[in-house]
Amino acid sequence: MQIYENCSLVNHNTFHIEAVAEKLVRIEQEKDILTVLAFNQSLNILGGGSNILFTKNPAGVVCLNQLKGITILEENNDFVRVEFGSGEVWHDCVLWAIDRGYGGIENLSLIPGTIGAAPLQNIGAYGVELKDVFYSLNAIHRSTLEHHTFSKEQCNFGYRESVFKHALKNQYFITSVTLELSKKPVIRTDYGSILDELKAMHCHEPYSIKQVSDAVIRIRSSKLPDPKDIGNAGSFFKNPVISQEHFNQLKNTFHNMPSYPAPDGVKIPAAWLIEQCGWKGFKEGNYGVHPKQALVLVNYGGSSGEQLYHLSERIIQSVLDKFQITLHREVNVW
Repeated sequence: MQIYENCSLVNHNTFHIEAVAEKLVRIEQEKDILTVLAFNQSLNILGGGSNILFTKNPAGVVCLNQLKGITILEENNDFVRVEFGSGEVWHDCVLWAIDRGYGGIENLSLIPGTIGAAPLQNIGAYGVELKDVFYSLNAIHRSTLEHHTFSKEQCNFGYRESVFKHALKNQYFITSVTLELSKKPVIRTDYGSILDELKAMHCHEPYSIKQVSDAVIRIRSSKLPDPKDIGNAGSFFKNPVISQEHFNQLKNTFHNMPSYPAPDGVKIPAAWLIEQCGWKGFKEGNYGVHPKQALVLVNYGGSSGEQLYHLSERIIQSVLDKFQITLHREVNVW
């Protein structure tokens, strides 16, 4: 465990927003978090900082999750259950699985952040969600310091949702995540432009999980700015789900409105809604909306979290005024 006083967090968030932690603690072993919790249960947990917008300096202790380790717990001819330390980088875990022929998360390639943060919002992309491969997670209760194991059912996963964003918000520190990966993977190419990209790569059926991963990486790299070059947190907003009745009404006016079926209604691409309101490519000073992807708010250098937050407020209001649809942030605001 390492402790830093008055530590800049500019390199610990992908927006590159300047914020200062009164105390930053690197959590490298489970005993480290137990030690910190014994003295201070009000913590800010920081992983890769890829889904956070700092609008002010965080109060109290900030714990930087560095819990590492990859362990195969169980396997047979069909699947393998793998436990990942919650501080492992998500994309590194994807590549580790692909190298060994374990399928199920190749469509989730290049998603930033740590694997410990993945269950909080049930990360998803290109027709696949974490819940599709999730088996369990281990966590420490911040008040009682007791160890708990959560099954998929107990996590109550939904679209970018879990029990840890609501009923159990800020109550647990996730120490590890176990995924059940397939040794006989089912290739998913039916979402977005994966199939077109595979053809552009001159790949032929049957496609491999490595080819699908490479296609996803190429697509994401072409559409999303690299946080190393331009400060951003990927998709800032969730895709809204509206009722069939509401969709039918909107379709009468907006004939080309794209949509996808959802369990409880119709899912509308937030990027399309934002673009229709004229925000794509918007720039004000040193911040704005990315010119290639309307879902991505960007810090071109030196902007504040407050500026980006207020921009998101303006976008939300304009979409509500035009479509009577309320956008919700995917990014966590600190």
